[in-house]
Amino acid sequence: MKIRIYIILLTVCLCFSSCFEDNDDKIYPASTLDIQNFIYRGLNYYYLYKADHGRLADDAFENQKAKERFFGRFESPEALFNALKSDQDRFSQLFNDYTVIENALGGVTMSNGMEYGLVQYPDNSGNVFGYVRYVLPNTDAEILGLKRGDIFTAVNGTQLNENNYNDLLSNDSYSINLANYNGNVFVPTGEQVLLNKIQYDENPVFISRTLNINGQKVGYLMYTSFTLRYDAQLNDVFARFKADGITDLILDLRYNGGGAVETATDLASMITGQFNGEIFYKEYWNADRQTEYAKDGLFDNHISNGSPINSLNLGKVYILTSKRTASASELVINGLKPYINTIQVGDHTTGKFQASFLLYDAPAPQFSRNQASLSHKYVMLPLVFKTANKVGNTDFVDGLSPNIVLKENYFNLGELGNPEEPLLAAALNDIFGLPRDSHRDFYELSEISGSERNSPLHEIMIAERD
Repeated sequence: MKIRIYIILLTVCLCFSSCFEDNDDKIYPASTLDIQNFIYRGLNYYYLYKADHGRLADDAFENQKAKERFFGRFESPEALFNALKSDQDRFSQLFNDYTVIENALGGVTMSNGMEYGLVQYPDNSGNVFGYVRYVLPNTDAEILGLKRGDIFTAVNGTQLNENNYNDLLSNDSYSINLANYNGNVFVPTGEQVLLNKIQYDENPVFISRTLNINGQKVGYLMYTSFTLRYDAQLNDVFARFKADGITDLILDLRYNGGGAVETATDLASMITGQFNGEIFYKEYWNADRQTEYAKDGLFDNHISNGSPINSLNLGKVYILTSKRTASASELVINGLKPYINTIQVGDHTTGKFQASFLLYDAPAPQFSRNQASLSHKYVMLPLVFKTANKVGNTDFVDGLSPNIVLKENYFNLGELGNPEEPLLAAALNDIFGLPRDSHRDFYELSEISGSERNSPLHEIMIAERD
């Protein structure tokens, strides 16, 4: 009888002990205030434009309670984040789930394979049409036969306009309604294409080929994102260019919105090679961090995995650009200009010269992933420093200006990588001393958005942290 009582008591004690352990180990969701405190700490420490907002000054609040009363004016972390951003800042971002941005940094995003632009109708009606810029391999868009230059005017049967395009195209599954343009109006073809997004691992080396024109070898590379994980593939392209004996290079960055600073440095070093160890870019941080953190970015001779860079030692490069060319793409152009003849063909670039890195809810100064709070998944990508080239050129808010101005004709785009494609042809004509094409835009139309807006890395330049 005593043994049975002891067993019962022991069982009850173990149950209570287990309950107490579960309660102690339980992770409670962070409050809005918790997340707001994280946002403030990160911006107060690293934000490039800290001096623009008095509330970010170290002595802005007399105590923590006063600071939290200020936070109470904002109903969400996003509202506080936006309120603390400078008017100079078009690019800092806050994410409520860091896995999304982490995947994107590795090249993995949700995609149906259709990379598109959105343009206002010529009649100023407020309606919008989409055009296919290019199609990613092994996706719905490729399987269903979409191609560069295809036009769509409706999604799920609803006409696209300035107010609804974001909602209609943000879903994981939707149908586009194809159309033709006859010079006056858009005429539906009656064809509808159902597209589904999947997690997609994109190799940014989209097209690489050596063009043999009149016995002269010209390298052409269409590169869509500065993704660090694919640096080896990028380096392999330059090994092939080198083996082919190219004398000229055309780098197509017209749809490249940026990515890793390290990859931009490596790409510039692949194009050149003769400037190893010299200044590629300079850094400018906020006044509190400048002395401790600022350092020059240097041309290098090894990629991130330690492999030697395959350098071409060129003294001239042609770079194709558009208004979607941003951040790390602009870093390459701006950084090369003091050293080699950098001929920009196309349109003005975006005007993004600032870099960011991820800040997790963890102790300063690391704000690191491995010390991050487990009670929420918020992460920030604030602007932390701006870049300048060797001679100090920076703050190009209106973008970098092309040497040869040529905008894409949405109704006659041409085939990417084909020597007759208008932007590529313009670069080739300059290489061979031929007259410039008198091509003009079919219409001066306003492109208002595109598929890049769905990427968390859109117009972001990511710096590596020591």
